[in-house]
Amino acid sequence: MSLQEALEARKARLLALRKRKEEGATDDNRGALLLTRNFDPETRTLRKHALNGAITEDTLEKDVDGMAEKIIVQDEQQRAEELNVFNIAPKRPNWDLKREMEKKLAKLERKTQEAIHTLIRQRLASQKGQSEDIIGAMNAQERAQEEDDDDEGEDTR
Repeated sequence: MSLQEALEARKARLLALRKRKEEGATDDNRGALLLTRNFDPETRTLRKHALNGAITEDTLEKDVDGMAEKIIVQDEQQRAEELNVFNIAPKRPNWDLKREMEKKLAKLERKTQEAIHTLIRQRLASQKGQSEDIIGAMNAQERAQEEDDDDEGEDTR
């Protein structure tokens, strides 16, 4: 196929395409039909088609139909679960005792720390000849422990 033949074939295809476009444009201008297969312009909603081809209307009653029964059944199931004794009982039987004892133990822990500090101050006061800094207090405490150990060692002999 020569170049001239390809050129003439292309021109012929373009002319045929133009004629089809012009015919289509005149048809659209003559009778502009709006096809509304899925859209209902009166209700401004989408149409629902059944399997047999008939158009069905989607209504609120159809959507809500059966919903009340479902809610009642779910409510009864939930109430049955809430009344189950195993759901009410705690996982650990003594959790409430531990909860109540924590407050009392916190008070006792604070008083224990205060008592320990008081004993240390008394020991430091009794050994006032030592220096009043922390190192002196530690040395005094070590000596007191050594004396206690020596006393215990003599008692066991």
